[in-house]
Amino acid sequence: MEQSPAARIRAHPKFAELTARRGRYATVLSIVMLVIYYGFILLVAFAPGILGTPLVAGGVTTVGIPVGVVIILAAFVLTGLYVNRANTEFDALNQQILEDTK
Repeated sequence: MEQSPAARIRAHPKFAELTARRGRYATVLSIVMLVIYYGFILLVAFAPGILGTPLVAGGVTTVGIPVGVVIILAAFVLTGLYVNRANTEFDALNQQILEDTK
C-alpha cells in the first residue's frame, strides 16, 4: 500500500533535520528574548532607581524610556532574524524535501 504524502515527508531524513534545526534556532532566539525581557523585569524589581535616572540633569526623559525602546526593537530584530533564516535556509530545505517526496 502506498504511503500518504504526509507520511513520506515525515519519513524523509531531511525533514528530521529541518525540524531539528528550526527548533534549535527558535529556542535560541526565544531564550535571548526571555533573557532581555526578564532582565528588564528584574531591573525594575531590584534596581528601579536606575531606570528612573534622568538622561540629562534636570530633564524629564529617564533611562527607562530608551531601555524600553531597545527591548521592543530587540523583539523586532529577533523576529527579522528568524524570518530571514526561514525564507532562505529553511525554505530551501523544505523545497528539497517536497521535490524528493513527489
